[in-house]
Amino acid sequence: VSDDEQQGGLKAAVHYTVGCMCRELGEEHRREFSRQTVAAIAETAFRECDIFAKDLEAFARHAKRSTVSAEDVKLLARRSAALYKHIQNKSEELAREQRDSRKRKSRDTEEESRE
Repeated sequence: VSDDEQQGGLKAAVHYTVGCMCRELGEEHRREFSRQTVAAIAETAFRECDIFAKDLEAFARHAKRSTVSAEDVKLLARRSAALYKHIQNKSEELAREQRDSRKRKSRDTEEESRE
């Protein structure tokens, strides 16, 4: 699959998703979105995601890593207080879940070794 074909598929997926979201919002608020509006929102979202991806790659590369980290995502979101807060909350939630999971595994291992 060529890069152009892959990009076309991603654009189509974004356009479809934006269309679904606009349809749902339109039903909730008794509004309609024109095809041109849906296309403009989809194109803007696609371009913004492309910029985000390039920025995230640059942050990881700058830190001499090949993998994007949660800290890179937080850095990306720094310009939007609401987005940063949401990402920070999700990050903390995931960290808590991982800690709890490790505690459960540790407890289970201890119980098995006693038996």
